[in-house]
Amino acid sequence: MKATPLKARRLLKSFLVGCGTLTLLLIVGIVGLATWMLPDSGPIEVTGYHPFRSAEDRERFLTLYDQRAQRWPVPSENRTVSTSYGTTFVRISGPAGAPPLVLLHGVSGNSLQWMPNIEALSQEFRIYAVDGITDHGRSVYTRSIESADDYTRWLDELFSGLELRDRIQLVGLSYGGWMTSQYAFRFPERLDKIVLVAPVGTVLPLRMEWIRRAALSALPHRRFTRDFMYWLLEDLVRRDEAGKRMVDEWVESTPRGRPSNGWRRLPPRSKWLSFPVPGTT
Repeated sequence: MKATPLKARRLLKSFLVGCGTLTLLLIVGIVGLATWMLPDSGPIEVTGYHPFRSAEDRERFLTLYDQRAQRWPVPSENRTVSTSYGTTFVRISGPAGAPPLVLLHGVSGNSLQWMPNIEALSQEFRIYAVDGITDHGRSVYTRSIESADDYTRWLDELFSGLELRDRIQLVGLSYGGWMTSQYAFRFPERLDKIVLVAPVGTVLPLRMEWIRRAALSALPHRRFTRDFMYWLLEDLVRRDEAGKRMVDEWVESTPRGRPSNGWRRLPPRSKWLSFPVPGTT
């Protein structure tokens, strides 16, 4: 049966609209991926509100951040440590004489990501929950971080500034796990044990679906960030209303125009087979 001219025109129109939509999504994905992958380069202009776009953005974000921090479930103290890459904010909990346990959060997060775990961990450890130097917390970078060497040097300076000597126990979540593994490769003598929680870019490469969704979340609209976080933390969102509220708070507290953390390379398999740290979990 032959298609009528009217039906043929409708089919052509639908086809062209579909192609246009796919092309637009592809362009958006490429732009987002480039924004996410490429690190900052060149000199950094440090203003009174750096790294935010404006003083109003800084005030809005820090107000939300401090409101969430008031729910930290155990007594804590705050320290700001100077490094050659900028100032790093650290939230410290637990007995003063207990073994040191450093917590590195996931991408674009901050130390408050550990709020559900901190009460249990603080029973036996002296906890140092770090706000990543280029992430969304109270740390402020003043120098570009463009490689794994930069991240590990920053961490090493931070540990020295905190007067942590050796036998440090280091826990990394997601890209914090990537940083943990990179630090372990370069400074194994300072570590007692590392724990990698869903580490990105380490044992397995990133899935393309993750890259696509993460790239879209780099665009300046909260819907993309919310879609990515709901997909990434589906179990938590579905668990109960408290879990969904926690994810919504993370999305809401993500400032616009986040700094890029650059691309993380997968270590060669030979490195993992000869891993020098005494304990890896």
